[in-house]
Amino acid sequence: MPPGIWVLGFVSLLMDISSEMIHSLLPLFMVTTLGAGTIAVGIVEGLAESLALAVKVFSGTLSDYLGKRKGLALAGYALGALTKPLFAMAPDIGTLLTARLLDRVGKGVRGAPRDALVADIAPPALRGAAFGLRQSLDTVGAFLGPLLAVGLMLLWADDYRAVFWVAVIPGMMAAALLLVGVREPATRQSTHRINPINRDNFSRLGSTYWWVVGIGSSFTLARFSEAFLVLRAQQSGIPVAFIPLVMVAMNLVYASSVYPFGKLSDRISHTKLLTLGLEVLIAADLVLAMDNHWRVLMLGVALWGVHMGMTQGLLATMVADHAPADLRGTAFGCFNLACGLAMLMASVLAGFLWDRLGAAATFYAGALFCIIAIVGTLSSPLARTRRAG
Repeated sequence: MPPGIWVLGFVSLLMDISSEMIHSLLPLFMVTTLGAGTIAVGIVEGLAESLALAVKVFSGTLSDYLGKRKGLALAGYALGALTKPLFAMAPDIGTLLTARLLDRVGKGVRGAPRDALVADIAPPALRGAAFGLRQSLDTVGAFLGPLLAVGLMLLWADDYRAVFWVAVIPGMMAAALLLVGVREPATRQSTHRINPINRDNFSRLGSTYWWVVGIGSSFTLARFSEAFLVLRAQQSGIPVAFIPLVMVAMNLVYASSVYPFGKLSDRISHTKLLTLGLEVLIAADLVLAMDNHWRVLMLGVALWGVHMGMTQGLLATMVADHAPADLRGTAFGCFNLACGLAMLMASVLAGFLWDRLGAAATFYAGALFCIIAIVGTLSSPLARTRRAG
Protein backbone atom coordinates (compact mmCIF):
# COMPACT_ATOMS: atom_id res chain seq x y z
CA MET A 1 0.00 0.00 0.00
CA PRO A 2 1.51 3.39 -0.98
CA PRO A 3 2.54 5.57 2.01
CA GLY A 4 0.28 8.40 0.83
CA ILE A 5 -2.79 6.24 1.46
CA TRP A 6 -1.68 5.68 5.07
CA VAL A 7 -1.10 9.41 5.60
CA LEU A 8 -4.51 10.28 4.16
CA GLY A 9 -5.99 7.67 6.48
CA PHE A 10 -4.37 9.21 9.57
CA VAL A 11 -5.44 12.69 8.45
CA SER A 12 -9.01 11.38 8.31
CA LEU A 13 -8.53 9.73 11.71
CA LEU A 14 -7.53 12.98 13.40
CA MET A 15 -10.31 15.01 11.80
CA ASP A 16 -12.89 12.41 12.74
CA ILE A 17 -11.72 12.46 16.36
CA SER A 18 -12.31 16.20 16.30
CA SER A 19 -15.67 16.02 14.54
CA GLU A 20 -17.12 13.07 16.46
CA MET A 21 -16.24 14.55 19.84
CA ILE A 22 -18.77 17.21 18.86
CA HIS A 23 -21.25 15.27 16.74
CA SER A 24 -21.75 12.49 19.29
CA LEU A 25 -23.01 15.12 21.76
CA LEU A 26 -24.59 17.61 19.36
CA PRO A 27 -28.16 16.18 19.19
CA LEU A 28 -28.32 16.12 23.01
CA PHE A 29 -26.78 19.60 23.22
CA MET A 30 -29.41 20.89 20.79
CA VAL A 31 -32.34 19.26 22.62
CA THR A 32 -31.28 19.83 26.24
CA THR A 33 -29.18 23.01 26.25
CA LEU A 34 -30.57 24.94 23.27
CA GLY A 35 -34.16 23.64 23.53
CA ALA A 36 -34.52 22.39 19.94
CA GLY A 37 -37.10 19.80 18.86
CA THR A 38 -36.50 16.54 17.00
CA ILE A 39 -37.63 18.00 13.67
CA ALA A 40 -35.04 20.77 14.14
CA VAL A 41 -32.37 18.11 14.73
CA GLY A 42 -33.40 16.39 11.50
CA ILE A 43 -33.34 19.65 9.54
CA VAL A 44 -29.93 20.70 10.90
CA GLU A 45 -28.41 17.27 10.26
CA GLY A 46 -30.01 16.93 6.85
CA LEU A 47 -28.94 20.39 5.69
CA ALA A 48 -25.43 19.93 7.03
CA GLU A 49 -24.76 16.51 5.52
CA SER A 50 -26.42 17.31 2.19
CA LEU A 51 -24.47 20.58 1.92
CA ALA A 52 -21.22 18.69 2.49
CA LEU A 53 -22.06 16.23 -0.26
CA ALA A 54 -23.25 18.95 -2.66
CA VAL A 55 -20.11 21.07 -2.24
CA LYS A 56 -18.08 18.05 -3.37
CA VAL A 57 -19.40 18.62 -6.91
CA PHE A 58 -17.61 21.94 -7.17
CA SER A 59 -14.44 20.93 -5.34
CA GLY A 60 -14.18 17.72 -7.33
CA THR A 61 -14.71 19.51 -10.64
CA LEU A 62 -12.20 22.21 -9.68
CA SER A 63 -9.61 19.55 -8.82
CA ASP A 64 -10.10 18.04 -12.31
CA TYR A 65 -9.70 21.47 -13.91
CA LEU A 66 -6.54 22.31 -11.96
CA GLY A 67 -5.14 18.81 -12.34
CA LYS A 68 -4.35 18.88 -8.60
CA ARG A 69 -6.10 17.56 -5.51
CA LYS A 70 -4.02 18.28 -2.42
CA GLY A 71 -4.52 22.06 -2.19
CA LEU A 72 -8.31 21.78 -2.17
CA ALA A 73 -8.23 18.90 0.30
CA LEU A 74 -5.99 20.96 2.59
CA ALA A 75 -8.32 23.97 2.37
CA GLY A 76 -11.26 21.76 3.36
CA TYR A 77 -9.48 20.26 6.35
CA ALA A 78 -8.33 23.70 7.49
CA LEU A 79 -11.87 25.12 7.28
CA GLY A 80 -13.20 22.16 9.24
CA ALA A 81 -10.64 22.75 11.98
CA LEU A 82 -11.30 26.49 12.15
CA THR A 83 -15.07 26.07 12.59
CA LYS A 84 -14.81 23.88 15.70
CA PRO A 85 -14.64 26.82 18.19
CA LEU A 86 -18.03 28.05 16.92
CA PHE A 87 -19.74 25.02 18.44
CA ALA A 88 -18.31 25.83 21.86
CA MET A 89 -19.45 29.46 21.64
CA ALA A 90 -22.93 28.91 20.08
CA PRO A 91 -25.60 30.68 22.21
CA ASP A 92 -28.61 29.58 20.11
CA ILE A 93 -29.74 27.20 17.40
CA GLY A 94 -29.08 29.73 14.62
CA THR A 95 -25.40 30.08 15.53
CA LEU A 96 -25.07 26.34 15.89
CA LEU A 97 -26.63 25.81 12.45
CA THR A 98 -24.10 28.27 10.99
CA ALA A 99 -21.23 26.38 12.66
CA ARG A 100 -22.58 23.04 11.43
CA LEU A 101 -22.98 24.27 7.86
CA LEU A 102 -19.50 25.83 7.72
CA ASP A 103 -18.02 22.66 9.17
CA ARG A 104 -19.74 20.59 6.50
CA VAL A 105 -18.64 23.00 3.75
CA GLY A 106 -15.11 22.13 4.84
CA LYS A 107 -15.96 18.46 4.59
CA GLY A 108 -17.43 19.01 1.14
CA VAL A 109 -14.40 20.93 -0.11
CA ARG A 110 -12.00 18.19 0.94
CA GLY A 111 -14.10 15.10 0.21
CA ALA A 112 -14.06 14.64 -3.57
CA PRO A 113 -10.42 15.80 -4.08
CA ARG A 114 -9.29 13.48 -1.28
CA ASP A 115 -11.20 10.49 -2.72
CA ALA A 116 -9.85 11.26 -6.20
CA LEU A 117 -6.36 11.53 -4.69
CA VAL A 118 -6.76 8.07 -3.15
CA ALA A 119 -7.76 6.73 -6.58
CA ASP A 120 -4.77 8.51 -8.18
CA ILE A 121 -2.26 7.13 -5.67
CA ALA A 122 -3.55 3.56 -5.31
CA PRO A 123 -2.71 0.86 -7.91
CA PRO A 124 -5.93 -0.29 -9.66
CA ALA A 125 -5.61 -3.82 -8.25
CA LEU A 126 -5.55 -2.42 -4.71
CA ARG A 127 -8.16 0.31 -5.13
CA GLY A 128 -10.85 -1.38 -3.03
CA ALA A 129 -8.31 -2.13 -0.29
CA ALA A 130 -7.01 1.46 -0.42
CA PHE A 131 -10.47 2.97 0.02
CA GLY A 132 -11.15 0.42 2.74
CA LEU A 133 -7.93 1.28 4.58
CA ARG A 134 -8.55 5.02 4.47
CA GLN A 135 -12.15 4.52 5.59
CA SER A 136 -11.04 2.15 8.34
CA LEU A 137 -8.61 4.70 9.81
CA ASP A 138 -11.27 7.38 9.40
CA THR A 139 -13.65 5.22 11.42
CA VAL A 140 -11.07 4.56 14.13
CA GLY A 141 -11.19 8.30 14.69
CA ALA A 142 -14.98 8.14 14.63
CA PHE A 143 -15.04 5.85 17.67
CA LEU A 144 -12.10 7.45 19.49
CA GLY A 145 -13.87 10.83 19.31
CA PRO A 146 -17.01 9.75 21.19
CA LEU A 147 -14.84 7.78 23.63
CA LEU A 148 -12.90 10.93 24.47
CA ALA A 149 -16.19 12.81 24.74
CA VAL A 150 -17.47 10.32 27.32
CA GLY A 151 -14.32 10.62 29.42
CA LEU A 152 -14.36 14.42 29.33
CA MET A 153 -18.09 14.61 30.07
CA LEU A 154 -17.54 12.47 33.17
CA LEU A 155 -14.48 14.51 34.17
CA TRP A 156 -16.15 17.89 33.66
CA ALA A 157 -19.70 17.08 34.87
CA ASP A 158 -21.48 17.13 31.50
CA ASP A 159 -19.88 20.37 30.31
CA TYR A 160 -20.63 20.21 26.58
CA ARG A 161 -18.82 23.42 25.69
CA ALA A 162 -15.54 22.40 27.34
CA VAL A 163 -15.52 19.17 25.32
CA PHE A 164 -16.15 21.14 22.13
CA TRP A 165 -13.10 23.32 22.86
CA VAL A 166 -10.85 20.27 23.23
CA ALA A 167 -12.05 19.04 19.81
CA VAL A 168 -10.21 21.94 18.16
CA ILE A 169 -6.79 20.31 18.79
CA PRO A 170 -7.00 17.13 16.65
CA GLY A 171 -8.64 19.14 13.85
CA MET A 172 -5.62 21.42 13.62
CA MET A 173 -3.30 18.39 13.74
CA ALA A 174 -5.11 16.83 10.75
CA ALA A 175 -4.56 19.88 8.54
CA ALA A 176 -0.89 20.06 9.54
CA LEU A 177 -0.29 16.36 8.76
CA LEU A 178 -1.82 16.67 5.30
CA LEU A 179 0.32 19.74 4.58
CA VAL A 180 3.62 17.96 5.29
CA GLY A 181 2.80 14.28 4.74
CA VAL A 182 1.25 13.89 1.27
CA ARG A 183 2.87 14.52 -2.10
CA GLU A 184 0.70 14.96 -5.19
CA PRO A 185 1.36 12.26 -7.82
CA ALA A 186 3.43 13.66 -10.68
CA THR A 187 0.94 12.42 -13.25
CA ARG A 188 -1.76 14.61 -11.75
CA GLN A 189 0.47 17.68 -11.72
CA SER A 190 1.25 17.39 -15.42
CA THR A 191 -2.34 16.84 -16.62
CA HIS A 192 -3.56 19.35 -19.23
CA ARG A 193 -6.25 21.64 -17.81
CA ILE A 194 -9.74 21.29 -19.26
CA ASN A 195 -13.17 22.43 -18.16
CA PRO A 196 -14.85 19.25 -16.89
CA ILE A 197 -18.35 20.77 -16.87
CA ASN A 198 -19.56 20.21 -20.41
CA ARG A 199 -21.93 17.85 -22.17
CA ASP A 200 -19.20 15.73 -23.74
CA ASN A 201 -17.57 15.00 -20.40
CA PHE A 202 -20.86 14.07 -18.75
CA SER A 203 -21.41 11.70 -21.67
CA ARG A 204 -17.93 10.25 -21.15
CA LEU A 205 -18.89 9.23 -17.62
CA GLY A 206 -21.13 6.60 -19.18
CA SER A 207 -24.46 5.00 -18.32
CA THR A 208 -23.02 2.52 -15.81
CA TYR A 209 -21.58 5.40 -13.80
CA TRP A 210 -25.01 7.07 -13.67
CA TRP A 211 -26.48 3.77 -12.48
CA VAL A 212 -23.97 3.89 -9.62
CA VAL A 213 -25.21 7.42 -8.83
CA GLY A 214 -28.82 6.21 -8.78
CA ILE A 215 -27.99 3.24 -6.58
CA GLY A 216 -25.99 5.40 -4.18
CA SER A 217 -28.86 7.91 -3.91
CA SER A 218 -31.47 5.26 -3.13
CA PHE A 219 -29.09 3.77 -0.58
CA THR A 220 -28.68 7.17 1.10
CA LEU A 221 -32.47 7.52 1.41
CA ALA A 222 -32.39 4.33 3.46
CA ARG A 223 -29.53 5.53 5.70
CA PHE A 224 -30.51 8.73 7.50
CA SER A 225 -28.22 10.59 9.92
CA GLU A 226 -26.65 8.70 12.83
CA ALA A 227 -27.99 11.50 15.05
CA PHE A 228 -31.13 9.38 15.34
CA LEU A 229 -29.10 6.54 16.84
CA VAL A 230 -28.04 8.97 19.56
CA LEU A 231 -31.65 10.03 20.18
CA ARG A 232 -32.71 6.37 20.33
CA ALA A 233 -30.02 5.80 22.96
CA GLN A 234 -31.47 8.64 25.02
CA GLN A 235 -34.82 6.82 25.05
CA SER A 236 -33.16 3.69 26.46
CA GLY A 237 -32.37 5.48 29.71
CA ILE A 238 -28.58 5.49 29.32
CA PRO A 239 -27.00 8.34 31.38
CA VAL A 240 -26.18 11.37 29.24
CA ALA A 241 -22.41 11.08 29.73
CA PHE A 242 -22.43 7.51 28.39
CA ILE A 243 -24.65 8.05 25.33
CA PRO A 244 -21.64 8.73 23.03
CA LEU A 245 -20.61 5.11 23.69
CA VAL A 246 -23.34 4.17 21.23
CA MET A 247 -21.33 5.86 18.48
CA VAL A 248 -18.15 4.28 19.84
CA ALA A 249 -19.70 0.82 19.47
CA MET A 250 -21.05 1.53 15.98
CA ASN A 251 -17.77 2.94 14.72
CA LEU A 252 -15.72 0.19 16.34
CA VAL A 253 -17.68 -2.40 14.36
CA TYR A 254 -17.46 -0.19 11.26
CA ALA A 255 -13.70 0.32 11.58
CA SER A 256 -12.98 -3.37 12.10
CA SER A 257 -15.08 -4.47 9.13
CA VAL A 258 -14.51 -1.85 6.42
CA TYR A 259 -10.98 -2.89 5.39
CA PRO A 260 -11.76 -6.66 5.11
CA PHE A 261 -14.87 -5.86 3.09
CA GLY A 262 -12.83 -3.42 0.98
CA LYS A 263 -10.40 -6.22 0.12
CA LEU A 264 -13.31 -8.54 -0.56
CA SER A 265 -14.77 -6.02 -3.02
CA ASP A 266 -11.62 -6.40 -5.15
CA ARG A 267 -12.54 -10.07 -5.72
CA ILE A 268 -16.34 -10.45 -5.82
CA SER A 269 -19.39 -8.83 -7.41
CA HIS A 270 -19.93 -5.29 -6.19
CA THR A 271 -23.70 -5.50 -6.54
CA LYS A 272 -23.83 -8.74 -4.52
CA LEU A 273 -21.86 -7.18 -1.67
CA LEU A 274 -23.94 -4.00 -1.77
CA THR A 275 -27.16 -6.01 -1.67
CA LEU A 276 -25.91 -7.94 1.36
CA GLY A 277 -25.07 -4.64 3.03
CA LEU A 278 -28.61 -3.36 2.44
CA GLU A 279 -30.03 -6.57 3.91
CA VAL A 280 -27.93 -6.02 7.04
CA LEU A 281 -29.28 -2.45 7.25
CA ILE A 282 -32.84 -3.80 7.08
CA ALA A 283 -32.03 -6.05 10.03
CA ALA A 284 -30.57 -3.08 11.93
CA ASP A 285 -33.66 -0.94 11.28
CA LEU A 286 -36.04 -3.68 12.38
CA VAL A 287 -34.09 -4.34 15.59
CA LEU A 288 -33.94 -0.62 16.44
CA ALA A 289 -37.67 -0.26 15.76
CA MET A 290 -38.64 -3.22 17.96
CA ASP A 291 -37.47 -2.03 21.37
CA ASN A 292 -35.42 0.68 23.07
CA HIS A 293 -33.87 -1.56 25.74
CA TRP A 294 -30.13 -0.94 25.77
CA ARG A 295 -29.26 -4.55 24.83
CA VAL A 296 -31.55 -4.43 21.78
CA LEU A 297 -30.21 -0.97 20.97
CA MET A 298 -26.61 -2.18 20.97
CA LEU A 299 -27.46 -5.10 18.67
CA GLY A 300 -29.08 -2.70 16.20
CA VAL A 301 -26.12 -0.32 16.44
CA ALA A 302 -23.67 -3.18 15.81
CA LEU A 303 -25.62 -4.26 12.70
CA TRP A 304 -25.61 -0.63 11.55
CA GLY A 305 -21.81 -0.62 11.84
CA VAL A 306 -21.52 -3.85 9.83
CA HIS A 307 -23.60 -2.44 6.98
CA MET A 308 -21.43 0.70 6.95
CA GLY A 309 -18.31 -1.44 6.70
CA MET A 310 -19.79 -3.42 3.82
CA THR A 311 -20.95 -0.46 1.74
CA GLN A 312 -19.12 2.84 2.31
CA GLY A 313 -15.74 1.96 0.81
CA LEU A 314 -17.53 -0.13 -1.81
CA LEU A 315 -19.58 2.78 -3.16
CA ALA A 316 -16.42 4.91 -3.48
CA THR A 317 -14.69 2.06 -5.32
CA MET A 318 -17.64 1.71 -7.71
CA VAL A 319 -17.44 5.42 -8.57
CA ALA A 320 -13.68 5.23 -9.14
CA ASP A 321 -14.00 2.10 -11.30
CA HIS A 322 -16.55 3.68 -13.65
CA ALA A 323 -15.03 7.17 -14.06
CA PRO A 324 -12.18 8.23 -16.41
CA ALA A 325 -9.06 9.20 -14.47
CA ASP A 326 -9.22 12.84 -15.58
CA LEU A 327 -12.86 13.14 -14.45
CA ARG A 328 -12.71 11.36 -11.10
CA GLY A 329 -13.12 14.54 -9.10
CA THR A 330 -16.22 15.48 -11.11
CA ALA A 331 -17.53 11.92 -10.82
CA PHE A 332 -17.20 11.88 -7.04
CA GLY A 333 -18.74 15.35 -6.89
CA CYS A 334 -21.84 14.44 -8.94
CA PHE A 335 -22.26 11.23 -6.96
CA ASN A 336 -22.12 13.13 -3.70
CA LEU A 337 -24.49 15.85 -4.91
CA ALA A 338 -27.15 13.23 -5.63
CA CYS A 339 -26.49 11.53 -2.29
CA GLY A 340 -26.58 14.91 -0.54
CA LEU A 341 -30.08 15.65 -1.78
CA ALA A 342 -31.16 12.17 -0.72
CA MET A 343 -29.60 12.68 2.73
CA LEU A 344 -31.51 15.94 3.21
CA MET A 345 -34.79 14.24 2.32
CA ALA A 346 -34.05 11.21 4.50
CA SER A 347 -33.08 13.19 7.61
CA VAL A 348 -36.02 15.63 7.42
CA LEU A 349 -38.42 12.73 6.87
CA ALA A 350 -36.85 10.82 9.76
CA GLY A 351 -37.29 13.80 12.09
CA PHE A 352 -40.91 14.28 10.96
CA LEU A 353 -41.81 10.61 11.48
CA TRP A 354 -40.06 10.59 14.85
CA ASP A 355 -42.04 13.60 16.09
CA ARG A 356 -45.43 12.54 14.69
CA LEU A 357 -45.41 8.73 14.83
CA GLY A 358 -42.53 7.81 17.13
CA ALA A 359 -39.06 6.37 16.79
CA ALA A 360 -40.20 2.98 15.49
CA ALA A 361 -41.82 4.56 12.41
CA THR A 362 -38.52 6.21 11.50
CA PHE A 363 -36.66 2.91 11.45
CA TYR A 364 -39.47 1.02 9.66
CA ALA A 365 -39.35 3.68 6.93
CA GLY A 366 -35.59 3.14 6.64
CA ALA A 367 -36.18 -0.59 6.11
CA LEU A 368 -38.72 0.17 3.37
CA PHE A 369 -36.24 2.39 1.52
CA CYS A 370 -33.67 -0.42 1.79
CA ILE A 371 -36.02 -2.75 -0.08
CA ILE A 372 -36.43 -0.12 -2.83
CA ALA A 373 -32.63 0.23 -3.05
CA ILE A 374 -32.20 -3.54 -3.34
CA VAL A 375 -34.69 -3.71 -6.22
CA GLY A 376 -32.86 -0.90 -8.01
CA THR A 377 -29.48 -2.56 -7.48
CA LEU A 378 -30.56 -5.97 -8.75
CA SER A 379 -32.24 -4.45 -11.84
CA SER A 380 -29.19 -2.39 -12.84
CA PRO A 381 -26.70 -3.31 -15.62
CA LEU A 382 -24.05 -3.65 -12.90
CA ALA A 383 -25.82 -6.75 -11.57
CA ARG A 384 -25.06 -8.60 -14.81
CA THR A 385 -21.30 -8.46 -14.34
CA ARG A 386 -19.29 -10.48 -11.87
CA ARG A 387 -17.29 -7.48 -10.69
CA ALA A 388 -17.80 -3.80 -11.50
CA GLY A 389 -14.92 -2.31 -13.51
